Amino acid sequence: MVKCKSFVSCGLILLSLWLCIQSVPISVDKTKEKPPVEELESPQSAETGLHYDRYLREVIEYLEKDPHFKEKLKNANIDDIKQGKLSKELDFVNHHFRTKLDEVKREEMNRLRMLIKVKQDIQGGNGRTVDHQALLKQFDHLNHLNPNTFEVDDLERLIQSATKDLENFDKNRHDEFKRHEMMKEHERRERLKTMNEDGRKTEAQHYEEMKRKHADHPKVNHPGSEDQLKEVWQESDGLDPENFDPKTFFKIHDSNGDGFFDENELEALFTKELEKVYNPENEEDDMVEMEEERLRMREHVMNEVDTNKDRLVSLSEFIAATQKEEFLEKDEWETLEQKPVYTEEELREYEQHLVSEELDINQKAAELQKQRDELERKQEELNAQKFGLQQAVEEMERIKTEAKQPSGVAGGEPAPFVPGNSRPVPPGHQQPDVPVPGHS
Repeated sequence: MVKCKSFVSCGLILLSLWLCIQSVPISVDKTKEKPPVEELESPQSAETGLHYDRYLREVIEYLEKDPHFKEKLKNANIDDIKQGKLSKELDFVNHHFRTKLDEVKREEMNRLRMLIKVKQDIQGGNGRTVDHQALLKQFDHLNHLNPNTFEVDDLERLIQSATKDLENFDKNRHDEFKRHEMMKEHERRERLKTMNEDGRKTEAQHYEEMKRKHADHPKVNHPGSEDQLKEVWQESDGLDPENFDPKTFFKIHDSNGDGFFDENELEALFTKELEKVYNPENEEDDMVEMEEERLRMREHVMNEVDTNKDRLVSLSEFIAATQKEEFLEKDEWETLEQKPVYTEEELREYEQHLVSEELDINQKAAELQKQRDELERKQEELNAQKFGLQQAVEEMERIKTEAKQPSGVAGGEPAPFVPGNSRPVPPGHQQPDVPVPGHS
């Protein structure tokens, strides 16, 4: 058994679209493969960090399971993929996988609709103008005009979006880390403002002590250098550094056996160096900084070794790198404490931004409170109007009831009737006897 990922050495893997995929085992004898008819399982793979990560991973893994597409992918080159030639092979993908891809796209469309609705509600609720163009960019990785089926255009869009977004992903991580560091310093300075002179002095001493302890660590070898790889060879692999062999090292640490070091496999090689500097149990060590350091190390190695810029290191690239002069680099790697990630000017701008954001939030809060007070006032007015209307209705009912009673008669008794006289006899007056013919 081998991994599906091994056949994408010249395909989408060059676009970094397949970097984080943990592939499904397939049979070596491809001539005996038949389109599977069993129920499809949900794919399991590493995350890319993209907002459409699950959609991307499911599409890739279901396409990898199709024998025809898999074979075309094996023989594809980077230009074929960029020109959309590989995407057109989607028309020949097995019906069972096409059906599954349709379902995956419909689920993604539903997710995006819900996401956009929430964003619209939030922006509208804050009184901000809704940026519809920005919201529509959430759909760039698929054709939203056809929400029901996964077509060639969807695959082309997914390849283009994932390639572009993954290229920007590292930059976004650096920017996020810089904000993290500036926020830490901002909060530290704000705490100092609340302390008295003795408190500030104690805090400053503690701060300097933490910096000193963090900087006191063994030498960090240059990532990708002979010393660094031999250290892994000895401490992780338990082998004699005098017998270091680059080809054997590559095969040991190519964890999925696909013939490439992807970014995750490269970063795993730096763990020993990072452990020299960072310990999660130490107060002075920030694990967010450790991940930034890991990213810097990986980028450094990629820049030196990844000659075709496909975000992967092949065996031939790795062997070639070990033969360069830089491989013998003996200088210590400059860690983050030796290379600040922001300047004082950038920190001031960031703090101004925080102040501006706080003012904006306070202004919105005041506006919302004003709106709330106005709504409460209007509610009181409505309640008063409702009470007045209810009283008016009750008064009308009383008047109608009294109007049904004859006037001048107490107790509601009918007035005596006098023949020939339409007027009733006043109370207290006796009606005189009227003789009736034929009676005595």
